[in-house]
Amino acid sequence: MLNHKSILITGGTGSFGKKFVEVILKKYPQIKRLIIYSRDELKQFEMSQVFNSAKYPAIQYYLGDIRDAHRLKRVCEGVDIIIHAAALKQMPTAEYNPMEYIKTNILGAENVINAALDSGVKKVIAISTDKAVGPSSLYGATKLCEEKLILSANYFKNEREISFSVVRYGNFFGSRGSVVPLFMEQRKKGVLSITHKEMTRFSVTAEKGVEFALFALESAWGGEVFVPKLPSYRIMELAQAIGPECELNIIGIRPGEKLHEEMISKADAHNTLEFDNYFVILPTVPIWNVEEYLKVFNGERVASFFEYNSGSNDRFLSVGEIEEEIGINVDMY
Repeated sequence: MLNHKSILITGGTGSFGKKFVEVILKKYPQIKRLIIYSRDELKQFEMSQVFNSAKYPAIQYYLGDIRDAHRLKRVCEGVDIIIHAAALKQMPTAEYNPMEYIKTNILGAENVINAALDSGVKKVIAISTDKAVGPSSLYGATKLCEEKLILSANYFKNEREISFSVVRYGNFFGSRGSVVPLFMEQRKKGVLSITHKEMTRFSVTAEKGVEFALFALESAWGGEVFVPKLPSYRIMELAQAIGPECELNIIGIRPGEKLHEEMISKADAHNTLEFDNYFVILPTVPIWNVEEYLKVFNGERVASFFEYNSGSNDRFLSVGEIEEEIGINVDMY
């Protein structure tokens, strides 16, 4: 699918980006170009020690910010596919720095769209989050806007041969700034900070996230939000898996945080299709024939009252399964 193609990944030095590069280089040895676009020169240097151009001739590192429309457009020249993973994502920080999040997550997404439209790109997949569903935080609100911008780009592409779609996940196990590395660090001192004993979250590893993004890339017709079927985990069982001997310090829910996360709300049920291992939220304005889409991918419509919530999920990880998931990502700590 990607051999002889040129791919640009924004935010390429992040948790998703690094795993994406690792998987792509293994699966597609004949890839033409794999461009890492990010603004942190140290992270690029560190990543280049593992994935360097001497060993992997296709890989290219470009410093740049998605806020810089001119730079982004220049880097997109000759690119076939964009994986848009760049974002500011720390929720408490967003509450105190709203315009910075708006500039990166919303205006940056607009720059990605314009660069793709002006550079002959064929597909764009944007990486989103469950925080975008019924957002209670500024971060979630910016990601919702990002999703809407990406999806609406399908309506003004005119005659261009390009599609825009979104992949929506929960947090990656072990990603920077998430609860797993926090607990791993805190257990050294014997005390874990718990926001709320009843809190739940969806679980996905970076590797599974990348595989699903590649599936979406191959399957997308344009305008979809792809949502994988994921297990949930309870914060108390995560604490048990990481620090069974640790004291628990209940600190309260952080600004903008939810007790449970949603991947699909009841408001989107009428527009949601179910398949074996994933859901698709349809474009708000029809772009293609839905019945044909259902036949091609063997799906069906969900019930009108359907919602996909981490607290009411039908699959929860056990403590042992959480330990296994953490073990998969032990190299991150």
